[in-house]
Amino acid sequence: MNNKNQTFMSNVLIILIAQITVKLLGIIYRLVITNVSGFGDQGNGYYSAGYNIYTLLLAISSVGIPNAISKMTSAKNAVGDYKGAYKIYKNALLLFSIIGIAASSILFFAAAPIASGVIHMPNAKYVLMALAPSILFVCLSSVVRGYFAGMQEMRASSRSQILEQIFKCVLTVTIVLYMSKNTMFPNDPDLNAAYMAAGANLATTLATVLSTVYIFGFYFKRKNELGQKIKSTVIKEEKRSTLSMFKSILIISIPISLGSIISAVNRIVDTATITRGIEAAFASGIPAVFGNVAAIVNPTLEQLNDEAVRLAGILSKSDTLLNLPIAMNISFATVLVPSISAALAKGEKKEASKFVSYSFLISILIIFPCAAGFVALAKPIFNLLYPNVPYGYDLLQLSSIALIFIALNQTISGSLQGVGKVFAPATGLFMGCIVKLILNIILIRQPSIHIYGAPISSIACQMISFAYGFTILSRNISLKLSFKKYILKPLACSAVMGVFAFGIYKLSMVIVASNTISVAISIITSVILYFIMVFACGLLEKDEIEMIPMGNKIYSLAKKVHLVK
Repeated sequence: MNNKNQTFMSNVLIILIAQITVKLLGIIYRLVITNVSGFGDQGNGYYSAGYNIYTLLLAISSVGIPNAISKMTSAKNAVGDYKGAYKIYKNALLLFSIIGIAASSILFFAAAPIASGVIHMPNAKYVLMALAPSILFVCLSSVVRGYFAGMQEMRASSRSQILEQIFKCVLTVTIVLYMSKNTMFPNDPDLNAAYMAAGANLATTLATVLSTVYIFGFYFKRKNELGQKIKSTVIKEEKRSTLSMFKSILIISIPISLGSIISAVNRIVDTATITRGIEAAFASGIPAVFGNVAAIVNPTLEQLNDEAVRLAGILSKSDTLLNLPIAMNISFATVLVPSISAALAKGEKKEASKFVSYSFLISILIIFPCAAGFVALAKPIFNLLYPNVPYGYDLLQLSSIALIFIALNQTISGSLQGVGKVFAPATGLFMGCIVKLILNIILIRQPSIHIYGAPISSIACQMISFAYGFTILSRNISLKLSFKKYILKPLACSAVMGVFAFGIYKLSMVIVASNTISVAISIITSVILYFIMVFACGLLEKDEIEMIPMGNKIYSLAKKVHLVK
């Protein structure tokens, strides 16, 4: 059991490091291009709007692949049927090659009508066309990632993701900087921002191609080793047609994809309702909100559209920052699916329950302080990261509440998929998205609320999704979640940390008068304080600490300084 726990946490650590690296690189290049002359909030608006459409087609065609393939192959590998696992992989590769080609073609050739008719941003068509080819390559690489994840081998996925993000970071910054120095439309800033956003997303396509080449290289290097395993299979081969195998893969991948599809639709709905809502809210006059822009009386449709794009871009800056803690948490959701599936395939329900309960605890211990930190330091963080466009920090403070439920929903989703309730996460999210759509339509159209309606409705959406998913999960697996340990104590520790962070920042500003130094001091001291409180409050017991890689050493150190008994 201890070896299984260590394997589980080792895989979590591999994915965690990869996710943190990927998101940090993502933040870096988004910060750079946002502050580039000519890009700014306008370019961010086009970048995010186009990317949201791309994400929907990506979700339909590929997002469920890694979890679906890992779920199917882990169950086969757990009982020694390596030949059956390989057969699933081969058929999945063929199936999603066909789907990927179709999805890429649709996005490329339908870019103009989608940009104009769906998201109400005609110039976003260039972003969609630049992103279209990458869908095929994501489909192909996702199958390989899922196959290796089913063997509890997370290196293929983590390395390819890191390499992809390195390529994306370098190429995005290079292309955008080049385009800023060689302005194509000096007399049309809006069109110029759209072209720069398209150039940034062309970098995404190029990076995806390079990442796919790497992951297939990883597979071919292991082909002989995998071949020996396949030959060692003693279980009688199941005779099934290719179409029958396609059907089985889709039966599992479609429900898993549904949650991602609904999330992607939700983001598009956000973009569409923001665009139309802002136009309705400011029809009689655009106020001077977020920055040194002048108020406009009786604006034209073009001016309203430009303002909607700008406000959507400002909101997207919060999403960029929220992605880092979400990425830290997603490692548990990723590893939970094959781990729970393998445990249940062998009838080990107690072990599956332990994985879920522990993942919940770590998710809470990660997300609560992140949300508190964003609320406390939102303004200085925006001043640090977006010096040229430091607007919208209060949107980050609001979005931080939704962050808590987004992260917990990730853990719930991975757990539900592992126990076979693959439709439940999508059902809960769909219910939340309906409420979000209604609230968006009502709130964003109010001149006194405008863009703030989007994060408010997101909070409601994620809370509803969480309530539904947790109810279904608790009915299907035994969960020992003490309110005091899992909610009350972490909440208290995070609140104290948030107040401390704000106070230390203010004190540091008085002493050193440097925003950068003050933010750094505040974050470092607050993190140290939080970890001390976590151990002092007994939130992690000895066996829970020891599940962490190098847990024995961490426990020994904590014991030496009298933080644990």
